Amino acid sequence: MTLDLHELYRQLHQIPELALHEFKTHALLMKQINALASDVDFVEIKVPDQLPTAILVLLHGTKPRRTIGYRTDIDALPVTEDTGLPFASQHQGRMHACGHDIHMTVAMGVLAKFIKAQPTDNLLFFFQPAEESENGGKLAYEDDVFTGQWRPDEFYGLHDNPQLPAGAIGCRMGTLFAGTTEVDVHFTGTQGHAAYPQFANDMVVAASQFIGQVQTIVSRSVDPIEGGVITFGQFNAGTIRNVIAGEAELHGTIRGLTQKMIEHIDERLQAVANGIAASYNCQVDLHLNQGGYLPVENNPHLTERFIQYMQQNPDVNYIETEPAMTGEDFGYLLSKFPGTMFWLGIGDPKHQLHSSELVPNEAAIEPGISAITGWLQQRMTEKE
Repeated sequence: MTLDLHELYRQLHQIPELALHEFKTHALLMKQINALASDVDFVEIKVPDQLPTAILVLLHGTKPRRTIGYRTDIDALPVTEDTGLPFASQHQGRMHACGHDIHMTVAMGVLAKFIKAQPTDNLLFFFQPAEESENGGKLAYEDDVFTGQWRPDEFYGLHDNPQLPAGAIGCRMGTLFAGTTEVDVHFTGTQGHAAYPQFANDMVVAASQFIGQVQTIVSRSVDPIEGGVITFGQFNAGTIRNVIAGEAELHGTIRGLTQKMIEHIDERLQAVANGIAASYNCQVDLHLNQGGYLPVENNPHLTERFIQYMQQNPDVNYIETEPAMTGEDFGYLLSKFPGTMFWLGIGDPKHQLHSSELVPNEAAIEPGISAITGWLQQRMTEKE
């Protein structure tokens, strides 16, 4: 079968689906995979009962010493597309605004290369649902998807980057993406009349004071070299102007480049919450949910080899990158398996990831496939 990668990309772009509901995407991917593997006896395909939009494709190697995993995410975002593309999203209010359509297309291209020429080592391709929410990588691991022959010895995956030139490969030693934690805070005091504040306990004041004190965590409790972010994007309180609010809610996020830093910020947040509760004689309930969004900490040994290969390959435009405060649930899988995540440039510097106007340059597809295929072939020659 001849695989038209650009047509596949455009088809995927038109059918974006949210986490754990990637049914049309799953069907299109399965159609392509089955066609590629129709006359091949070294390919096995698995759809986990417990995660029915996921797909695992195992290519048995000719002389396997290891099983190398390659992961791509398949879900989209609740964003209304505003690109004007002739192949724009057909699903209202949903878009591949994070470029997972590029991710899938590149993965399919790499898969096609190794189906055409059987690999030496075993290769496991994991088409993962629910990266943007619902912790798809963590769900797969906890549901024992990676057992027996389906368990990789190491894992690789990419994320597209609109700020890098189309087709460039970016990476770094250490942390590539921050870990993230969702923060929900509920304040309970006493509602009352605006004219009689002495008989009420105002939670707008308590929550505001909490926000102010939280700002000192990063500025005074975090090593500035390591960095961290705490952002509250939602503040809900009150019902009318002349009633003192007896309840308030805050919703925000923590970002940190190491798990140790995230846990430190968690502890400081709880201490501030306890202090506000005591100072304002109110109840403060703090809920922290990290799920599978751990920092993407690249394995030193494998990443050093990966970078050396990309630097020495004259056909690769390799760029050393800084860590990013964006989150990625591949961090969970890298906490369980050694591996490396890297960037693929898609050359749209005017727009950020998650933008309704993001338009990846399709010229990134073939160089991405070539660089990844070359690295995997190189890795299969290494004994360690």
